[in-house]
Amino acid sequence: MSNLTSWVPVASDSDFSIYNLPYGIFSAHGNGPRVGVAIGDQIVDLAALADTGFFDLWTTQRDVFHQSTLNAFIGLGKAITSAIRLALQEMLCDADTTLKDHAGLLVAQADANMHMPVSVGDYTDFYSSIEHATNVGMMFRDPANALLPNWRHIPVGYHGRASSIAVSGTPFHRPKGQVMPKDATAPVFQPSGRLDFELEMAFVVGKDTQIGDTLTTANAEDYIFGLALFNDWSARDIQKWEYVPLGPFLGKNFFSSVSPWIVPLEAFDDFRVPGPAQEPAVLPYLQYEGDRNIDIKLDVIITPEGGEENVVSRSNFQYMYWNMAQQLTHHTINGCNIQIGDMMASGTISGKDESSYGSMLEIAWAGSKPVTLSDGSTRVFIKDHDTVTMRGYAEKDGKRVGFGEVSNKVLPAR
Repeated sequence: MSNLTSWVPVASDSDFSIYNLPYGIFSAHGNGPRVGVAIGDQIVDLAALADTGFFDLWTTQRDVFHQSTLNAFIGLGKAITSAIRLALQEMLCDADTTLKDHAGLLVAQADANMHMPVSVGDYTDFYSSIEHATNVGMMFRDPANALLPNWRHIPVGYHGRASSIAVSGTPFHRPKGQVMPKDATAPVFQPSGRLDFELEMAFVVGKDTQIGDTLTTANAEDYIFGLALFNDWSARDIQKWEYVPLGPFLGKNFFSSVSPWIVPLEAFDDFRVPGPAQEPAVLPYLQYEGDRNIDIKLDVIITPEGGEENVVSRSNFQYMYWNMAQQLTHHTINGCNIQIGDMMASGTISGKDESSYGSMLEIAWAGSKPVTLSDGSTRVFIKDHDTVTMRGYAEKDGKRVGFGEVSNKVLPAR
């Protein structure tokens, strides 16, 4: 992609460059929720732009830009949505376009309320970072055999709760549930004392399949519309007591959060990198060609109430052992159907050293290594009134593509 310059001012460190153009749902100035695209500190109101006839060359369905979720827009198909993205790039680089003077075309992000970007029908959480899985196995199983026997053979995952996924900025209450205190003989019911974040990326399904259909690693990315930051909040003490034999339940389903901007998959074409070697060799249906991992820098920040930001993790999406094409292929290989708006989360993203771990469980090593914040307080897990923020961006050769942030405050249990 050649160097592009937008007539909308864009700071050099902005996540929302002309090379990005992520989609989201916003409302502002008395107008209801609608589709927008972020550029710099502004939002292009695609509903207002559609009403001028700008998109009629690609679709006459102007109403899809007036919807309260992106599902209908995504449903136009990649051939159309990708063409619209290119048209927006051309328009935003055309200093002579008459549209720049169109009333209501641009809305300041500071004046907008962001909404849940998609209606999520189903949600699946994977477990695809080998460093994270190894760390957890060392803590809770045999350090010499940290990975379960199937881990290197299949992208492990579980079906989560779509109804409790909320957009960035949504506060939530500390969950309550059964926990088994150390040395106790019976469980007790109480607020979780081990509330944790999980640094993840999520992708949004962009195309339906039917029951019985299967995808391949060669065509799976045709069914991925875009990516978002994702925080899969976890109550570790509730999870530890309940997960045998069927896996995550109340320790996971109380709340997850997603960034408001969905970055189209094609925006990351310049940031592809090779994935780690997979040993032993995976079964043929999971083998793939090309660079399928993406170099996205990720930060996690804890901010105590009234305090300063504290970066507790610097990680990267490129560390993933199982890539998105493998995850989606495996998800459908038994004939499971997927639908537009379904959300698939990567699982906790951890690197090889402590600075890149993606959860407090790892960073504080199950509570044995407290983290000291700038105000002198310590954390082994997340406390009431803390705000956890995740930010992520890809950057190369002067081009930056980012997500903004996903940020949520923890309120006391009720």
